[in-house]
Amino acid sequence: MTSPSAPIKIDIWSDIACPWCYIGKRHLEAGIAALGADAPAVEIEYHSYELSPDTPLDFEGSTVEYLAERKGMPVERVEQMLEHVTGVAANAGLEYHFETVAHTKTLKAHELLHFAKANGKQLELKERLLKAYFVEGGRVNRIDELVGWAEELGLDGAEAREALESGRYAADVQADIAQAQAYGIQGVPFFVFEGKYGVSGAQPAEVFANVLTQVAGEQGQAA
Repeated sequence: MTSPSAPIKIDIWSDIACPWCYIGKRHLEAGIAALGADAPAVEIEYHSYELSPDTPLDFEGSTVEYLAERKGMPVERVEQMLEHVTGVAANAGLEYHFETVAHTKTLKAHELLHFAKANGKQLELKERLLKAYFVEGGRVNRIDELVGWAEELGLDGAEAREALESGRYAADVQADIAQAQAYGIQGVPFFVFEGKYGVSGAQPAEVFANVLTQVAGEQGQAA
């Protein structure tokens, strides 16, 4: 398979507070890596999605308490579910710490992702925010912490702060959410390849490899 000259566009709707989104990110990366020298060039863009719009800005309590109290789930079921997700994450090379996750609204984090996209660092920031949330217990709604992560990646802290405080990218976040609704997306992660093939959920790496191979083959025939 020859790699087409134009990269394959992959649009991903995702939320920082979504455990399957981080797993799906790893599975996509593994799918690309599995193709080795035959892997086509890809262009990845993340789009905002708010998994739980009813999440308070600062929920004081554990993930078990959050899901049991806010979502009305039995504690035992919550614990089993988290154990399962933690295991799947571990198989993908991720070390989740649900006991320290700070549940919060993620809209400001999505605004920062748009700022990072405008400055060529969206993919790096997405990885950093997911790690901050699921591994480090970071508060992804707090401007000081968000600016700190932006600065870690070499982004201008003062510009990032101004963008967040002014809400410069708030409309872009809402436009992404509206587009998801228009597509009928009801859960994330959701991957759209070349604007026509949709893959829902954190599918295994081979699923992503197969889709990429198919799309690249179609592009090669069209060339």
